[in-house]
Amino acid sequence: MAELNLKQITDKLNAEFVGDVRKLVFWYDANAEFQEDINTIELENAKVLYLEPDNQFYIKYFLECEDKTTNYLIYAPFPKPNIRENHLFDTIQYSKEFFADRASLLTVDLGIDERYKPVIQHYIKFFANKDRIQKFYDLEIDNFTRSSIEVALMSVLCKSKTCSFEEVLRVIITDDDFVDNKYLQEFEKYDLLEAFWQQADNNFGYNDAKPTLEKLVITMFVTYIAKAIRTDVPQAWKPFVSYKSGNIIAFIDNLMNSYIYGERYDEIADKVFNAINGDKYFAKMEINDIVDCNIFSGIDKLLIKWMIERLEQEDIGAKLNNKSIDELCLQQRKKHYGKRFKNEYFVIENAFAIISSGKYHPISGINNVLKFYLNEGFKIDRRYRYFYYHLDSIEDTTAFEKVRELVENIYTNDYLNKITVNWNTEFTSAGGDTGLRYQKNFFANHINNAKERTVVIISDALRYEVAHTLYEKLQADEKCISSLNAMQGVLPSYTPLGMASLLPHKELSYTDEYEVLIDAKPCATTEQRSRILKNYKVNSNCIQFDTMKNMKRDELREIFTGQDVVYVYHNQVDARGDASNTENEVFTACEEAIEEIHTFMRRVSSLANTHHFFVTADHGFIYKRDKIEANDKISFKAKSASTGQRYVISPDAINEDGVNSISLGRVLGNKDDRYVSYPIASDIFKVGGAGQNFVHGGCSPQELLVPLLEVKVERGKKETTSAQIALVSLTNKITNLITTLDFVQTEPVSDVVKETNYRVYFISDDNEKISNENIIVADKKDTDTAKRMFRLRFSLKNKKYDKSQKYYLVAFDDKNDIEIFRHEIVMDIAFADDFGFFG
Repeated sequence: MAELNLKQITDKLNAEFVGDVRKLVFWYDANAEFQEDINTIELENAKVLYLEPDNQFYIKYFLECEDKTTNYLIYAPFPKPNIRENHLFDTIQYSKEFFADRASLLTVDLGIDERYKPVIQHYIKFFANKDRIQKFYDLEIDNFTRSSIEVALMSVLCKSKTCSFEEVLRVIITDDDFVDNKYLQEFEKYDLLEAFWQQADNNFGYNDAKPTLEKLVITMFVTYIAKAIRTDVPQAWKPFVSYKSGNIIAFIDNLMNSYIYGERYDEIADKVFNAINGDKYFAKMEINDIVDCNIFSGIDKLLIKWMIERLEQEDIGAKLNNKSIDELCLQQRKKHYGKRFKNEYFVIENAFAIISSGKYHPISGINNVLKFYLNEGFKIDRRYRYFYYHLDSIEDTTAFEKVRELVENIYTNDYLNKITVNWNTEFTSAGGDTGLRYQKNFFANHINNAKERTVVIISDALRYEVAHTLYEKLQADEKCISSLNAMQGVLPSYTPLGMASLLPHKELSYTDEYEVLIDAKPCATTEQRSRILKNYKVNSNCIQFDTMKNMKRDELREIFTGQDVVYVYHNQVDARGDASNTENEVFTACEEAIEEIHTFMRRVSSLANTHHFFVTADHGFIYKRDKIEANDKISFKAKSASTGQRYVISPDAINEDGVNSISLGRVLGNKDDRYVSYPIASDIFKVGGAGQNFVHGGCSPQELLVPLLEVKVERGKKETTSAQIALVSLTNKITNLITTLDFVQTEPVSDVVKETNYRVYFISDDNEKISNENIIVADKKDTDTAKRMFRLRFSLKNKKYDKSQKYYLVAFDDKNDIEIFRHEIVMDIAFADDFGFFG
């Protein structure tokens, strides 16, 4: 469209030069509007002469003496001089003058009503550049008014591709600072500054005798606060409260929830928080009044502080807005600052679970203790693991120190010690038999008669609760079918005997030097284990995980092709935990192990045509963050013993308080008359060794219960669907600018129903967004429909709504931007005009 101006001018000029009589046409372009375009004008019967203020005599001489026959357009990119200074005045008298009014041409080209020509003329300086003109055309505005024209000019200067004042403001505040803003400087250059502040008033109700960008943004945030909190804003903030809260809430929500500009929003919000002394004023408010205001990180900090104080007092019944502390953590993690404070909220949530449920009460019967641990007890270990996993990710943990001490005390004294004592009491009463299948029978039970190639991943010290987290991850993987059980491990619960138990054997035994043998052969190295495995399965192999994890497809296929079974030894947890300088990283190692094993199975399935896996371990472990004092360790005397912090193998049972023993022959199934002794509680023996936080070898459910995770990775992909949402509220009419609606997640998340994010908001019939945008994380796993219901709050823009027009509530799948539902709504809202009157 930008070329239409020039085409009109070219047509008019060519019309001037029709005929055989020589013609001269003077064009004084007073504002040099067409200086860049003059070379592109194609004249059919004339040439162009360029007139400059200092070459008038030459042009006069040329036209009247040198070339008296050719038609010429004499173009001058300056105003026509007065008679005294115009040496071509007499020539002009017998020639013609041409006038090109760019404002008129633009209004014609764009289809702008003639009454808005003065607006174009007012900003004519803007239109002196072809690139700016083209970008103005590209906005494709349908309905021109003074407001839309001015917003379009701002949009071009802000390099926005849509004509929207909200987008103009977004660019201004996210792409530069509040002071000496480059866009406002551009607006001033083209006389748009006054128009900008008028738009700020029209759209967001900001009116100030001396307006600034900082005060505009503060007005928007304070107005949002006034609607989000359950009390009055401080007197100092009241002058900043705007009457156009709907527009403001929609703008801030959209900016805050933007994946592109979210980080810049955080910077702006922090600036505003400091400017309004947010720390001072919010601290004076009741926490219950501000919990729903999620626009400042400072409010999350206050909420975190409140929850920490409740936990320190063991006030597990504390609630805000009828939500318990763990429910608040879940709620806040889904809000804007959930990512920034993820670790803090997880620390609090896990601490809450331990404080509220971590006090163990003894149970009679080993079967009942076992059932409790496999169904509920392991969750306390997992809570403890994730408490420290997230605590260690926080740079400054000073605020959590008292909570940490409380968690450590409850976990160690009220849970771990008590369940271990209970376990060992019932374990001894049951003759050392839990009723589970034995780890030492693993090969006979699961591998010997396998009908397809099987990979056995033995992850050193992958205790049951960690394997359960891996199991849950596999349950969410549409290509994996998995089941989790437990096996009774061996005593001592340590690597030499645990690894041997998982291999095929006729006999397990110890030498006099306490070396473990399989069928009288050593089995400590990968090569030794591989030779033993081949004695039972010719087509088999043993290999270390670390030698395989970076292999390419052909290398992987070479390892697995033609094999019936492959044992893969993975050592992430034990390697980190057994070293004194890294034992406090063991929970990080657990997370890495889960990810590595999952990725490895998917990779082997895809690249090496192997789909059947077992994931198990040689033993588990106990971990406590606080070190045991020397006087709390168990002293003992034993001759020719093999010792560890949680076990002693010796010719005689250790006869000390707090120690149990079991015949080594009972464990191995032979006539070995030596004994394995172990602490009844979670204590350790007074022996030399590496770390004291991460230990194993004893008889606790954490050490002795070995996971058995069977996984089949499907060759084809299982069909999955996204978790859907639906509107519950039976409403067809909206009568208020602020409205709440109820929704439901139609199905629980499962292995075939995937967690999904949605964006929900209101739009007009021409797709204008007229409300704030709510983000829904559809991740609920509850089978009870009532527990999958939720309520969303919408703030609609202050504008006039036509009851005869169509409006819609829409939801979009956030991942692929597909509309998943559209609900037609009638807007029956009285419009509050700029003076507060309703129309």
